Amino acid sequence: MTPCLFSISYAGFWGQSVLPLTEFIHHAGNLGYPAVMIAGKRPHLSPLDAPSGLLDKVRIALQTSDVQCAVLGAYTNLSQPSTVGCEVPYLEMQIAYVESLARIAQALDCRIIRIFTAYEVEGQDHQFQWKRCVSTIQEMCDRAAAHGVTIAIQNHHDVGLHTTALLEMLADIDRPNCKLGFDAWSPALRGEDLYTAAKAAAPHTIITTNADYVRVPRHRYRPELVNYERQDVDWVRAVPFGTGFIDYKAFFSGLRDGGFDGIATFEMCSPLRGGGSLENLDHCARTYLEWLNG
Repeated sequence: MTPCLFSISYAGFWGQSVLPLTEFIHHAGNLGYPAVMIAGKRPHLSPLDAPSGLLDKVRIALQTSDVQCAVLGAYTNLSQPSTVGCEVPYLEMQIAYVESLARIAQALDCRIIRIFTAYEVEGQDHQFQWKRCVSTIQEMCDRAAAHGVTIAIQNHHDVGLHTTALLEMLADIDRPNCKLGFDAWSPALRGEDLYTAAKAAAPHTIITTNADYVRVPRHRYRPELVNYERQDVDWVRAVPFGTGFIDYKAFFSGLRDGGFDGIATFEMCSPLRGGGSLENLDHCARTYLEWLNG
């Protein structure tokens, strides 16, 4: 497996320290990562900013750091809001966005773009949402293929979320350059058996993106009862890799036994135990690398 560090970890969205993209690339190399995944949005690599000379700077940073750009992360949600109707070409905009990233990927000698499916929209027919996701991803794949790029679907959004559903969607899309970005976080939270799920997904998986978490129980005080009421959904907090509740040994065993030997990416994409200082981010990034190489 190729270790990879996701630039979103140093983008500042959850209170973390912010590194400009080229500085992040050098930083990842200094931490010992041979590859990076770059967020396809500001403050890192938005298609709006790429023509301004940013790509030349990114290429130089990759070469001088001896780091590969393995993946570009697209941020998609392929649901069509009910309030939008047919007036706004919402899905066409996202297809154009992914196609723009495919051009950027080709320029950076990157072969993978990660996407998401869709959050379910209340009141819309599930089969309609499913078909819309399938047809949109098919067009994304067809346009990306012209640039030598593979689309990787990450198992985070509602439509096609369970591993069984995700494999059904992949079969419906039926494109040779459509693979999976299969992660442990979602199936672990939803109670899937991680070894079984990972082994089933592995033959179709091109990347996996990893982070670890603890569950923190929540309660609400009920003064009329002088007691507490347990809330159904726990708070989930990111922690250094290998210290959370996710059984990554089982997950990676399933991936390996299923034949996966691709990109293994570490990300810090939520508030992190220990805070967002550069020192804490680097500690967590090194911990993942040590775990993966151990």
